[in-house]
Amino acid sequence: MSSYFSDKSFKFLRALARNNSREWFSAHRADYETHLKEPFQRLIADLQPDLLAISPHYRADPRGTGGSLFRIHRDTRFSNDKTPYKTWSGARFFHERSKTVPAPSFYLHVQPGNCFLGAGIWHPEPETQRRIRNFMLDNPAGWTAAVRAPAFRRKYEMWGETLVRPPRGYPADHPLIDDLKRKDFTAGMALEDSIVLGPRLRQSVVAGFRGLVPLVDYLCAALDLEF
Repeated sequence: MSSYFSDKSFKFLRALARNNSREWFSAHRADYETHLKEPFQRLIADLQPDLLAISPHYRADPRGTGGSLFRIHRDTRFSNDKTPYKTWSGARFFHERSKTVPAPSFYLHVQPGNCFLGAGIWHPEPETQRRIRNFMLDNPAGWTAAVRAPAFRRKYEMWGETLVRPPRGYPADHPLIDDLKRKDFTAGMALEDSIVLGPRLRQSVVAGFRGLVPLVDYLCAALDLEF
């Protein structure tokens, strides 16, 4: 087993955080390609059979553009932060129908001191939120079994934003009211830097994604998607 990322991967990201400019990036593009982009693409390619074994409807796409890997460039059009580059690298492992309909995905985030993996649906549109909440009302036992099981809660935490008050039209005394108030339906776990830089990264990611299957499967059912 060989490693994907190295100390040089993290060294590049730390240096980028200190020198977040187009001039600096242009001068260090070769480091980005060699130590971050290409290793991540190799990992994504190696995860293809693992992801298909988890679900035949999910994709690990190693293409440099339009695939699983997020662009390093930030979209600054609507942000007060005009720094041009992300100081992390991430990959989204997506449902085959995600280009046409809202769908949960798996995610891996690489950043020194803040590496993690997760899954779910992040910042869904109000209509998608409503569909998930209504499905939760109709299938409360399935949600409880998926994300409130002791094995799940030991390993993962639920992430994302939550409403202060119950969403309009939903009973405030419902047993799942804390989950019905969620604006994001995501969960995940931190990854030690040593895992990300070591030879067991692929196995750790696969194990982490497998444990998140109950959440993704439930969300797919809520949105009439195959899993």
